Amino acid sequence: MIAVVDYGMGNLRNIRQAFRELGQEALITHDREALAEASKLVLPGVGAFGEAVRRIEGLGIRDLLVAHATSGRPLLGICLGMQLLFEESEESPGARGLGVLAGRVRKFSGGIKIPHVGWNEVRPEGPSHCFPDPAARPCFYFVHSYKVEPVPETIGVTDYGGLFSAAVQRGNITGFQFHPEKSQDAGLDLLRKFLAS
Repeated sequence: MIAVVDYGMGNLRNIRQAFRELGQEALITHDREALAEASKLVLPGVGAFGEAVRRIEGLGIRDLLVAHATSGRPLLGICLGMQLLFEESEESPGARGLGVLAGRVRKFSGGIKIPHVGWNEVRPEGPSHCFPDPAARPCFYFVHSYKVEPVPETIGVTDYGGLFSAAVQRGNITGFQFHPEKSQDAGLDLLRKFLAS
């Protein structure tokens, strides 16, 4: 079963519809039992890092998300959901991310327009089943004001006022800063690969 984590801050229906287009149903839930039993978890997110952390903790599901990440079962973070995989964010000092990946989320700087909204290329970095063709430059849809700078887990980068992590992966844990569910065929292809993982 695929579970999409509902903590009140995500693009839930579009994600479920994208999976339906791929012939797969996804359960939108914050029920502890359902999340614990899920074979795959999707952690979406739109909004502020600190508020997301507060809601996750308020629902009492932080431990389940971390346990899933460390269990070897696939976990996908999308947009803010990717940022929540890390330890902390400049957006919300003192708020603890899930910490399943090491690093800090930082605000864009340098006089560029914020938020970063629109279609941008993603350049593959290193071997990855997500981006098997190192010469390809697929485009995806982004909406965000904070970024993760390149880290050892980075598998794709985008240049917006400098390079940042558009996609990260370590074992069963994957994160996309962009919205695959809004990125047409290229996004559906990534979700198809997640289903096959």
